[in-house]
Amino acid sequence: MKKISAFLLTIVLTGFFHNSFAQVEDSSSNLEYNMSTEEKIMLFGGFTVAVVGIFLFIARDVIFRKKTKYDKQEFESKKDKTYEKYHSDWTDDYVDFTYTRPSEDDERFRKAARDSTLPDYYKIMEISRGASQEEIKKKYRELAKKMHPDKSKDQSTQETMAEINKAYEILSNKERREKYDKYLIDE
Repeated sequence: MKKISAFLLTIVLTGFFHNSFAQVEDSSSNLEYNMSTEEKIMLFGGFTVAVVGIFLFIARDVIFRKKTKYDKQEFESKKDKTYEKYHSDWTDDYVDFTYTRPSEDDERFRKAARDSTLPDYYKIMEISRGASQEEIKKKYRELAKKMHPDKSKDQSTQETMAEINKAYEILSNKERREKYDKYLIDE
């Protein structure tokens, strides 16, 4: 933009200085210039080309826009412009490139899967991978009754119950279960 401005300024200043320092043969002579028909046609043609060029430059978005099915048909919404309110050319090819950070669960599951320490919560809960939420809840209650630390004072029962609670916490939550399944490796 700066180059264009500098170029135009140079042309204006050159024209100004050229006219102000022009030599005149006789100050009393009449400085009329008679243009021939060819010169008038060339001048008019040049202005016409410049005007058409400027018009095409300004209207380039409208000219090169792809026509949609909506543009080709007559609809009532065209009369009150409701289609244009809700459908914009800006949103047709929109791709969201924003980066989302992995959640804490993703990080934990990825690290455990990499280290091969990710426990199989389905085996701990004694259910299949395709188990529904109702089956998971039912099996959890059954295991909780059987393995509850109050029934046995053994230390291994407390550890087993902690694993069952953790398995139920992951598998009963739909989002956490999907993240867990993504990193669970079949053995």
